[in-house]
Amino acid sequence: MSYDRAITVFSPDGHLFQVEYAMEAVRRGSTAVGVRGKDCVVVAVERRALAKLQDSRTIRKIVSVDDRSVLAFAGLTADARVLINKTRIEAQSYRLTCEDAPSVEYLARYIAQTQQRYTQRGGVRPFGIATLLAGFSDEGKPVLYQTDPAGTHSEWKAQVIGGRNAKSLREFLEKNWEEGLEEEKAVRIGIQALLEVVDSGAKNMEICVVRPGGAKSIMEEKDVDAIVKAIEAEADEGKTKSSPTDQ
Repeated sequence: MSYDRAITVFSPDGHLFQVEYAMEAVRRGSTAVGVRGKDCVVVAVERRALAKLQDSRTIRKIVSVDDRSVLAFAGLTADARVLINKTRIEAQSYRLTCEDAPSVEYLARYIAQTQQRYTQRGGVRPFGIATLLAGFSDEGKPVLYQTDPAGTHSEWKAQVIGGRNAKSLREFLEKNWEEGLEEEKAVRIGIQALLEVVDSGAKNMEICVVRPGGAKSIMEEKDVDAIVKAIEAEADEGKTKSSPTDQ
């Protein structure tokens, strides 16, 4: 029997192949990095090269879900659009019912619940995306959540989704992340992680800083480029110092 043809059928060794294929779609997507700082959350995404005549404003990997929440995704853009619209409607419904903004955790739980629902019944397929959801808790603390195609959600201090090098980038974040990061350092770590997968520097990056209250600020390309050049200059200087001197 072909266990990968039906989404609701487990293989004998306990796999749901369609869900695993959806996770492969995420790995083939562009990289997104989230870094939680002391009073901010930095979300950095890789922008794939655009066609010469394409308008870059129509390709967005970082979007607002609600006044207090920002979402970045990796995977199939069309799937992301549908899931983001569902989440926005849920956020507005919550506001109408409860007369308050939904928390980031509530939205992450809703996204994960929706993704899980699409793994358990026939006639549908899993969403081929993973998401990073950034914002602030009711206590005013920065929070970062991740969801995946299987429908799990979890909170992170720093996380990477998408791309073939996610494992090595996660190790980089584990080595460099520390409690109480200032905004400047958090931005730098996010850009450093992306530089491992992005060839043309700031041109193919989008950096968003979420500040208290959920205020979203997209960094200008020239500001990102200045940080990229500083990082590259430090790397070159380190190589020069480590290379043996000529006799």
